[in-house]
Amino acid sequence: MLLKNLFIDFPLPTPSVIPDVDIAGIAIDSRAVKPGDLFVAMRGGLADGHDFIQKAIDNGASAIAGDRDLAGFSVPYIRLENSRHALTWLAAAFYNWPARRLTVIGVTGTDGKTTTSNLIYRILIAAGIKAGMISTVNAVIGDEVLDTGFHVTTPDAHDVQRYLAKMLEAGLTHVVLETTSHGWSQRRVDACEFDIGVVTNITHEHMDEHGGYENYRAAKARLFTSLEWTREKSQGNPRLGVINRDDVKSFAFLNDHVKVNRINYGLGEEADIRAVETQYDPSGIRFVAESKDFRVATSSKLVGAYNVSNCLAALTAAVYGLGIEPRIAAQGIAALEGIPGRMERIEMGQNFTAIVDFAHTPNALKVALEAGRTMTKGRVISVFGSAGLRDKEKRRMMAETSAELADLTVLTAEDPRTESLDGILEEMAAGARSKGGREGETFWRVADRGEAIKFALRLALPGDMVLSCGKGHEQSMCFGKTEYLWDDRAAMRAALAEFLGVDGPAMPYLPSQDKEEEEWLKE
Repeated sequence: MLLKNLFIDFPLPTPSVIPDVDIAGIAIDSRAVKPGDLFVAMRGGLADGHDFIQKAIDNGASAIAGDRDLAGFSVPYIRLENSRHALTWLAAAFYNWPARRLTVIGVTGTDGKTTTSNLIYRILIAAGIKAGMISTVNAVIGDEVLDTGFHVTTPDAHDVQRYLAKMLEAGLTHVVLETTSHGWSQRRVDACEFDIGVVTNITHEHMDEHGGYENYRAAKARLFTSLEWTREKSQGNPRLGVINRDDVKSFAFLNDHVKVNRINYGLGEEADIRAVETQYDPSGIRFVAESKDFRVATSSKLVGAYNVSNCLAALTAAVYGLGIEPRIAAQGIAALEGIPGRMERIEMGQNFTAIVDFAHTPNALKVALEAGRTMTKGRVISVFGSAGLRDKEKRRMMAETSAELADLTVLTAEDPRTESLDGILEEMAAGARSKGGREGETFWRVADRGEAIKFALRLALPGDMVLSCGKGHEQSMCFGKTEYLWDDRAAMRAALAEFLGVDGPAMPYLPSQDKEEEEWLKE
C-alpha cells in the first residue's frame, strides 16, 4: 500500500507532504522491522522509539513516522502530532478498516472482563454466529489461537487491526474485544468501530498510571464514547452500552455518560436485567435471569456471586445488543467450561482444594475469597503478592482484605521488578497487621513464590482451600528487568507433587530461590 493512502481517512492532523512510498507492513519495535515496513516511533515510559530509528532503517524500513522534529534520514520521515494516537488509524487504514465490516463487542472493567468476553464468545458460538475473540489471554480466530503476550493488556494497535483483518479473511462476522484502561488511554482501540460496549466494574487499580480513580474511570468510559463515533455499517450497529447497576462507584457516572442506547444489569431488583433464585455451590452457580421481556433459567460451571454478574453482563449484551434468544444465551453460558487461571482447580489427589486465580486487585481478591468460602467448609488459605513499580496503595488494601476474609495469609512475590521485594512485603505486612493480623500466627512472609505455595500447602488440613492469587494464566514473572518463565498452575502442581510424594513437574525457577535480592535488582 502507498504510504499516502494511509492518510486518506485520517481523523487527526495530516502531514502536509506525504511521499509516494510503498509500505509492506507496520512495526513499532525496530527489532521487528522487515524490509518495506513503516516504522512508527513512539515515546514510552522506559525507552523512546525515536532513538532506534536508524536501527529500523538498517533493518529495511521504507519510511519512518514520529512526533519529534527530526531530519537527515535516508528514508522519508513523516512528522506526526502524536505517533501513539496516530498508530491505531494508520494500522486500520493499512488493513482496510476491518472493524467496519465486523460487529464488534467491546468489554472493559477492572475485574471480570476476560471471563465476560469468553462468556459472550460462547453465546455467539451457541447462536451459530461465526465469531472471534481478542482477549488479554489470546486471540481466537476460528481454530487458530494466538498468544497476545506475557503480561496482560490490550495488544498494540497494529496487532489488534491485524487480528481483525485475519478474522475477516477467515469469514467471521463478529468479534469480542477485551479492552483495558491502558488500551484506551493509549488509543490502541480507537479505530475498532465498537457496536456494543460492556463494563463489568470499575474498582481500585492502576491509580499510579492514571493519577486517580476519576481518570481511570474516564479511560474506561472511552469505550462508551466510542459508540458515538462508530460509522454506520451495512450489517447495522446497535450502539448499546451495557453497565453494571451494582457497581456503585461507576454506575451513576456511566449512566449519565452513555449518550447512546443503554441498559443495566445487576443482582438487585432495580436492575433492568437481574438475577433471582440464585444458588451457589462448589461446582458452579445457578440462577434465573429475568427482565420485563423474559425469564430464563441459567447455570454455569463458574463459581461465586461475581460470576453471576459476569453472566448477566454477557447475557444482556447478547439478548439486547444482538437479538439472541435468552434460551440460546443461557446455553452458551452453560457451555463455558472455565477460564485458564480463573478459579482453576489443581487436582493431584490431595485431601484439600487447591486453586489458582488471577485476582490481583483488592476487589478481585475480595470476591475470590468470598467465592472460596462457598466452595469449602474448611479454612481458606490465601497466597498472593503485589507488583513492583505499580499502584502502591493496593499493597496495603489487598493485605487488609486477606486479613479480614482469609483464615491464613501467605505474602509473597508478584513481579517485584526493580523494587525491593522485602520493602513490598513490609508494606503488605503493615496492612495485615492493621486489621488484626498476627505475623507467624495468621500471616507469614515467604519471599520466593514457589516456597510460599509449598508453605501454604503444609498449613492445609483436610477440607481446607489453598488459593494462590495474582498470576493466574500469566506465563512470566519479572525480577529486576528480566522476565522469568513462570506459571502459577505449574508451580502449584510442582508443590503438590512434592507435598504428596508423587511424580510431577519441576518448580519453575525464580531468582529468589538462590540469589540475594541485591543481585537480581542489579540485573
